[in-house]
Amino acid sequence: MTERTTPDDALMRALYEEHAGPLLAFVLRLVAGDRHRAEDVVQETLLRAWRNADQLRTTGGSLRPWLVTVARRIVIDGHRGRRARPQEVDAAPLHAVPAADEIDRALRMMTISDALADLTDAHREALVETYFKGRTVNEAAEVLRVPPGTVRSRVFYALRALRLSLEERGVTA
Repeated sequence: MTERTTPDDALMRALYEEHAGPLLAFVLRLVAGDRHRAEDVVQETLLRAWRNADQLRTTGGSLRPWLVTVARRIVIDGHRGRRARPQEVDAAPLHAVPAADEIDRALRMMTISDALADLTDAHREALVETYFKGRTVNEAAEVLRVPPGTVRSRVFYALRALRLSLEERGVTA
């Protein structure tokens, strides 16, 4: 199966071969070196040339001034469009925002830390040794240098005081 070339296809190939390189260099200067934007502008310019192929055939001389004018107008329109609407936000920084469960965890930890600060030093130490460090009552008693019964008593009263402190902060079990 052979591919047939229409006059419009031939015109577009000729336009591309003759003008795409210089047009890209011109547009790159207009868009401050943004190659992707420049390529988009050149593509749009050549698309408009293809849409106006009948009109361009009748034009005598070089088509480059027409292409340069169209490209310049596309760049200007793009610039005006970006100024007229809010700045687009890059999605990359959104990956740095912690997920909702991480935020909830951080808020819970802050609330618990504040409630722990309300306890007496002795009660807080007993809770830290048993609950946070995972020590048994006997191990905590050795570290704190108090009898195991005292550790049990302090943990009991510390938990009761902690529950009240958390309730005051709006945390319910």
